Amino acid sequence: MYSISEIERITGLRPSTLRYYEQEGILPHVQRGTSGRREYSDEVLEWLELVIALKDTGMSIEDIKAYTELIRQGDVSLDARKYFLLEHKAKVERSVAQTQFHLEKIIRKIAIYDVLMFKKMK
Repeated sequence: MYSISEIERITGLRPSTLRYYEQEGILPHVQRGTSGRREYSDEVLEWLELVIALKDTGMSIEDIKAYTELIRQGDVSLDARKYFLLEHKAKVERSVAQTQFHLEKIIRKIAIYDVLMFKKMK
């Protein structure tokens, strides 16, 4: 079991964010110790890592909540969950492709500056 400060250190998520996720239903199954403090299991940590991946790849909190609700429905929602993630994956792939396209333009511009600076040194 992990304390809230350990989870913060591992994930980089602030305690206020963790409490918000719990309040919004994104972070289920957070247990409390005898002192009333939150205790996070390996399962919760693994789930948080997925939430971070989804959020960092552009998924909204509302969509993460919707995905969480699908999970709560159990096996009857397996197809819907897979489709949900396939749709997000496609969006991420489009974003990565666009970023790669822009990166290549930047790299070409830097190469032009390298050539110009080399010519100027002669």
